[in-house]
Amino acid sequence: MSYKFYSLLILTILFVFTFNWSIGQVDILDNAIKASGLEKLKNAEASFDFREYHYNYKRDKGRFEYIRSWKKTDGTKIRDVYTNNGLERYVADTLVELTGKRRKAYTNSVNSVVYFAFLPLWLKDPAVMLHSMGTTVIKGKEYYKIRVTFKEEGGGDDFEDVFLYWFDVDDYSMDYLAYKYKTGKGGMRFREAYNVRKANGVTIQDYRNFKPKIRDSFSFNHIEKAFAQGHLEILSEIELKNVKIGFLNK
Repeated sequence: MSYKFYSLLILTILFVFTFNWSIGQVDILDNAIKASGLEKLKNAEASFDFREYHYNYKRDKGRFEYIRSWKKTDGTKIRDVYTNNGLERYVADTLVELTGKRRKAYTNSVNSVVYFAFLPLWLKDPAVMLHSMGTTVIKGKEYYKIRVTFKEEGGGDDFEDVFLYWFDVDDYSMDYLAYKYKTGKGGMRFREAYNVRKANGVTIQDYRNFKPKIRDSFSFNHIEKAFAQGHLEILSEIELKNVKIGFLNK
């Protein structure tokens, strides 16, 4: 057989392998979203409390409305309303003017809480790029490990951030996640799920949020090994309280 034939054969094998690898990642995500019931949130209303804030969530056929509300020490109510048209702030039910910088900060803050609350639902967004990292073991359980990066177009202000997700190979639960961010001085975080429960058939879970004990002491791609070796310390707990979910008619 000719050299040209062998080259073509190798390229074909590589293409098939890569294609199957990519399909495998999508299958993992599809199974994880199905197992969690999060697909239902594409047409739903929800509410929950996170720290001192109350959140209302609504998505209906591509339209969305996220509301963050709280009261100042003097009793004044503040609402940030984020929709497809952008973010508006209301103080005592009066719309207030915002600088571009403040509007961007409030938008990122509201969107970030909703994003993390309902993962892995958003990992099928068009701006998401999936990279399989095989399987790994954490606390004696085997997980699919997926690395996520974002396209600049549609990837938001933090499109350069990198995420890692670990899905149980048996039930597809998303038990761990980690991210490396560039905002401010940058850094990395690792989250371990706990208090996993169902709200109207949808999986809700809280997280223990860890940071490295010593900055830049290990590679982000191996952060789960640093966790197992005790190189992380707990920074905070991410708790969603009073979660309520209702579904809209399709």
